[in-house]
Amino acid sequence: MANTDKDSKKVSAEKNKSAFTLDVKDNGVAILSMDVPGESMNTLKIEFAEQISEMLDAIDSNKDIKGVVVVSGKDGSFVAGADISMLASCETAEDAETVSKGGQDIFQRMEDMRAHFVAAIHGPALGGGLELALACHSRVCSDDKKTQMGLPEVQLGLLPGSGGTQRLPRLIGIQKAMKMMLTGAPVRAKQALKSGIVDDMVPKSVLLDVAIEMAQAQKPRRKEPKLDLMGKFLERTPFGRNTLFNQARKQTISKTKGNYPAPELIIDCIETGISKGIEKGMAVEARNFGQLVMTAESEQLRNIFFATTDMKKETGVTGVEPGQLKKVGVLGGGLMGGGIAFVTATKAGLPARIKDIRSEGIANAMKYSYDLLIKKVNRRFMRKSEMQKQMALLTGSVDYSGFGDADVVIEAVFEDLGLKQKMVNDVETHCNENTIFASNTSSIPIGQIAENAARPGQVIGLHYFSPVDKMPLAEVIAHEKTSDQTISTTVELARKQGKTPIVVKDGAGFYVNRILAPYMNEAANVLLSGEPIEHIDKSLVKFGFPVGPVKLLDEVGIDVGTKIIPILMAQFGDRFKSADAFDKVLADDRKGKKNKRGFYDYSGKKPGKEVDESVYTLLGITPAQGLSAAEIAERCVLMMLNEAAMCLHEGVIRNPRDGDIGAIFGIGFPPFLGGPFRYMDKLGAKHVVDRLNHYAALLGDKFTPASNLVEMAEKDKTFY
Repeated sequence: MANTDKDSKKVSAEKNKSAFTLDVKDNGVAILSMDVPGESMNTLKIEFAEQISEMLDAIDSNKDIKGVVVVSGKDGSFVAGADISMLASCETAEDAETVSKGGQDIFQRMEDMRAHFVAAIHGPALGGGLELALACHSRVCSDDKKTQMGLPEVQLGLLPGSGGTQRLPRLIGIQKAMKMMLTGAPVRAKQALKSGIVDDMVPKSVLLDVAIEMAQAQKPRRKEPKLDLMGKFLERTPFGRNTLFNQARKQTISKTKGNYPAPELIIDCIETGISKGIEKGMAVEARNFGQLVMTAESEQLRNIFFATTDMKKETGVTGVEPGQLKKVGVLGGGLMGGGIAFVTATKAGLPARIKDIRSEGIANAMKYSYDLLIKKVNRRFMRKSEMQKQMALLTGSVDYSGFGDADVVIEAVFEDLGLKQKMVNDVETHCNENTIFASNTSSIPIGQIAENAARPGQVIGLHYFSPVDKMPLAEVIAHEKTSDQTISTTVELARKQGKTPIVVKDGAGFYVNRILAPYMNEAANVLLSGEPIEHIDKSLVKFGFPVGPVKLLDEVGIDVGTKIIPILMAQFGDRFKSADAFDKVLADDRKGKKNKRGFYDYSGKKPGKEVDESVYTLLGITPAQGLSAAEIAERCVLMMLNEAAMCLHEGVIRNPRDGDIGAIFGIGFPPFLGGPFRYMDKLGAKHVVDRLNHYAALLGDKFTPASNLVEMAEKDKTFY
C-alpha cells in the first residue's frame, strides 16, 4: 500500500512539474527547453499558456538576455503539435476561437520581443510545433532523417490556428505554403532548408552550438521568399494573386467535392492576410479555426486520429506480448511479395529473405524496392548510403536456404488452396519450430490453409492491400486454432511495417473484402438497369469515395475483384450472387487496366479516362440516366453498411472502431463520415433499417436489414 502511495505522489509531482525550463548562460543567451512530463513527445496544451508567459516575463525582465534558443528536452522530437484532445472541451465555435487566439497571442509576443529567438529543431516539428518555430526569428534544424516540418491540421479537418496561415506564406511564398497546408504533408530537413523554412541545417551534434551562435549574431528577423519570375508575378501583383487564389479554389473544390470545409477556409485565411494585412489575417484564422472545430467533418477526422493512436498502443491479444522479430521470409516475388519485402526492410528495418521458383522473380522483387528507393535518392529525400543499407536487408533464393532462422514467413503466392497448403508444409519442414506462417490470401479462409498443418497454432492470415507500400491497412486473420502469441507477434510485425492492423475472425472475405463485395455487386446491378458508368462512378466519388466502384474494379483487375464471389456464395448463399455483368466482361477477356480491356477505354490519348462504349453493347443495355446521384450512392452504400453490421454481430471484427478503421484505410470509405459505424450512428439505426426495408420491397431480400440493426432501431441504440 505504501508503494502505491509513493507511485501516486510521483505521478502527481510529474504532472505538476513545469514543461519549460530556462537556463541563462554567461554569453547572453538563454536556453528555453520544453519537456512535457510523463509524455514521449512534446505537445502544446492550454494549461501551458501560464507557464510560457512566466518564461517570457523572465526573459523580458532580464536585460542580459540578448538571445533565446528554443529546444526540446525530448531526444527524438521537437514539438509534435498541439494536444488535439483539448478541443473536446470546446462547446461553441467561440470557445475554439478563444483557444486559437490564445496561441496567436503567445507566439506574437515572442515575435515582438527584444531578445532574438532561435528554434533548434531536431525530430518532428508539426502543427503547433512548427508554428512555434515560425514565431521565432531564426530557425536551424538537424540533418537527421527524423527531422520533418509540417502543418497537418487539414488532415483533422482543421487549419493552423496559431499564426501558421500568416507566417508561413510570408516566409516561403504563397504557393509553397498553400501546398503544405492544403495537403498536410511534412517536408524533410533538406526541403525545409531549400524552401526557406529554416536558415540552416547542421548535424545534430552541433545543432545547439549553431543555434547559440545565431542567437548571438542577431540576424535580420524576416527575409523575402525566393521567387522566380512567374512566382513574382503570381504572388506580388494584385492580378497574379487573384488568379492564384481563384485557381486554388477551383482545384480544391474539384478534389474535395465540397465534402471537406477546411481547405477552402485555409485559402481564405492566406488571402485575407496577404491582401489586408497580418492583423486581419490572424482574426480570420482564429474565427475559421473556431468554426472548423465544431464541424461534423472535423469531429470524425479527430475520431479517426484518436482511434489509430489507441490502436498503436494495443497488443494483438490483451496481456500477450509479441515474440521476437529478427528476420522475415517472403514466399513469392510478384507485386505483393515485392511490396511486402519492401516494407519489411525499409519500414520495419528487418532482413527479408525472398523465395521464388525463378531467379527472375527474385530479381523483380529486388527491383521493386530499388525503383522506389532510387526515386527518394534522386529527389534528395534519402542519402544513397541509406538506400544501400536498406537494400542490403533484401536477399533471395530459389530454395529454402536462409529461411531456417526466420521468425515469420509471409506467403504471397497464387490464390490456390493446394499450393498454399504445400507452402505451410514446406515452411514447417525447412524453418524452425517457432516460425509463424502468415498467408497474404485475400479470399481463402485461413482454417482451410491450416487444415493439414503440424502446428496450426502458428498459421495466421496477414492480408495486405495493393500497392503494399502505400495502403495503410493490414488484416490479421486468426482461425480457431491460431495461438494468442501468434496473433500478437503478427500484429507487431504489421505495425513495424508501417501498417495499421485490425484483428479479424476467419471466414470468407474476412472483413474488408466481405463488405466491399455487396457494394460492388450493387453498382453492377445499377449498371445493368441502364445507368451510365460515368454517372455511377461520379455518384460515389461525390459521396466521398476516392474512386468509383466500376473504375475501382478496372484498377484492381476484374478477374481479381470477382474471384472472391464464389467463395462468399459458398459460405453465405445468394446474398452474394454477382451480377451477370461480371461474367460477360470476363468472357470477353476484359480484365481491366492490366490488359487494357475493361469498362474503361485504355487506348487513345486519355487511357482510362473515358468509358469503353462497346461495354454497353456487350451487356445488352442502352445507357440512360434515370437515378439521381444520391439514389445510386444510397443503394450501394447501404449494402456495405448492412454487411458491416452483420460482421460486427458475428464477431468478424472486435468492435465498431476496428470496422471503421478497416473500411477507411482498406477501401477508402469517406473519412469525413468516420467509417460505416460512425455513419450509421449519424443516420440513426431506425433510418438505416427503414431505407433497407424500402429497397428490400423494391429490389429483393439482399437488402433485408441485419438482425442487430433491427434490434438497435427498436431500442434506439447506437454503435458508439
